[in-house]
Amino acid sequence: MSGWQGKLLRVDLTAQTCTTEELNPVWAKEFLGGRGLASKYFVEEVAADVDPLAPENKLIMAAGPLTGTYGAANGRYMVVTKSPLTGTIASSNSGGYFPCELRYAGYDMIIFEGKSAHPCYLQVYNDRVELVGALHLWGKPTQDTEDAILAEFHGDAKVACIGPAGENMVHFACIVNDKHRAAGRSGVGAVMGSKNLKAVAVRGTGGVKVANPQAFRTAAIEAFGMLKENPVSGQGLPALGTPVLVNIINQFGALPTRNFQEDTFEGAEAISGENLVATYLKRNKGCMGCLIGCGRVTGLKGSRFSGDGEGPEYESLWALGASCGIDDLAAVTKANYICNEYGMDTITAGATVACAMELAEKGLISADEIGMPLKFGDADALVKLVEMAGKKEGFGAKIALGSYRLAESYGAPELSMSVKKQEFPAYDGRGMQGMALNYATSNRGACHVRGYLVSPEILGLPEKLDPQVTDGKATWTKIFQDFTAVVDSVGVCLFTTFAIGVPQFTSFCKAATGLDYTDETLLQAGDRIYNLERRFNLEAGIDPSQDTLPKRLLNDPIPDGPLKGEVARLDQMLPEYYELRGWSVKGIPTKKKMQELGLT
Repeated sequence: MSGWQGKLLRVDLTAQTCTTEELNPVWAKEFLGGRGLASKYFVEEVAADVDPLAPENKLIMAAGPLTGTYGAANGRYMVVTKSPLTGTIASSNSGGYFPCELRYAGYDMIIFEGKSAHPCYLQVYNDRVELVGALHLWGKPTQDTEDAILAEFHGDAKVACIGPAGENMVHFACIVNDKHRAAGRSGVGAVMGSKNLKAVAVRGTGGVKVANPQAFRTAAIEAFGMLKENPVSGQGLPALGTPVLVNIINQFGALPTRNFQEDTFEGAEAISGENLVATYLKRNKGCMGCLIGCGRVTGLKGSRFSGDGEGPEYESLWALGASCGIDDLAAVTKANYICNEYGMDTITAGATVACAMELAEKGLISADEIGMPLKFGDADALVKLVEMAGKKEGFGAKIALGSYRLAESYGAPELSMSVKKQEFPAYDGRGMQGMALNYATSNRGACHVRGYLVSPEILGLPEKLDPQVTDGKATWTKIFQDFTAVVDSVGVCLFTTFAIGVPQFTSFCKAATGLDYTDETLLQAGDRIYNLERRFNLEAGIDPSQDTLPKRLLNDPIPDGPLKGEVARLDQMLPEYYELRGWSVKGIPTKKKMQELGLT
């Protein structure tokens, strides 16, 4: 096989065995790799009603056929499992260097099954694979874990690991690789912790073979040029990283503030990308082979907090900042560092604290129960609660369940700003109708990187759409969701899609694999992946009634700013979306559609 390495590693944690298998070539062609191929293996091997934290659940780390090549930002991998936060199929994306190293060791994916009787971690050095004890690593934060593994295994290895949050099975624990990159959403780190698996360390000395090197080189040169010339990938992201969006979205009037009670934040400038550059930024950093370099290496020297690390990114600045009514950049950055060290999704962490703040201000939680007074704008409380959540200490144990379970436990689930129990990211769907539809229909709950309609609705890429018009948004949402499934599956960073589109991805895939992909068959693969995930979720009990939004977004108009008076008009878009998907009026994939995609 060209493009793919052609083999996977299966690790039975219960039996403590590691075996190599040939990759299914038919599945590889139809589901590509990464998110798609891992999801295919997962749904074939795991019952939809499995308890996410039971040994019967599996955890799959999968790269794509472009991961580790010299194409455009081809350094991504996916973690697929059943989510403890949502009960849906989870597929969390991360970049850095670990994904490429997995491929250089000769593997396209690793399937973890069962549960180890004791803490362990996996060592991979090309075809030499071994499970070793990790009791001495248990309890360590992510950065210290990686340092210890590099010292005892191999100094050039790349490491993906969990921190204390994963060990404690915090519902939104993530898996951190290369110290600062994270497979962040849906609680994949909790599943890893439930298996007593602390880390995966990989050293590979091989390469990745493409079928047509000259055609691949031509595709890469074209893509590099397009990325450099694009105003987002060539200018905005290199200069300010993802925090470039703070002022943009706030000025537009769709920056959710104080748990979506408002949509403009008076403290936006203080937590903006511009202010981050002026205060705590040390330098930019990119993932392997990336010319965008959107990462932010930062340090808190000169502030009331201590620490060094990476970030915060835009979503983290929002979740730990505007969502909580906090404009203290040092505190937001410190909370971000804590999330990285403990291994937690910053979006759910911040959004859940924001939910707690509203519950407290409404008198539904007492200061005695929390252990401190709590209100919007309290930066010190934010820092304390994030750490308590990672430890599952005191009231932090309730924060660790996510906002839906927290709010539900106090009789106010409507105060959880989530879809399918996963918290919204940093864009209010009332201000962007396409994003509202994407949130409601995302297969893993509220998520911006399942179909980033912010690109056309706000940034005007690939063309400018009126964010308040509902006509045509069903079509755009389906196309973006299918295309994103392709991008996630081939192992490329989603940020490249600001500049390059389906034709460029088709060129890459044809040159890498030698298979005759077309624009149409590539998008059909994305459609196939989306329907596969949908079927699993339906079988898991996630019925179409959950394709909705919180009442606050549907019924309560935005109270302030340029978009004052707007609500999410989901009912005007959802029926057309179902029809375009080939689903019934109730949102169920039809037999005809599944036969068309080869999913019967």
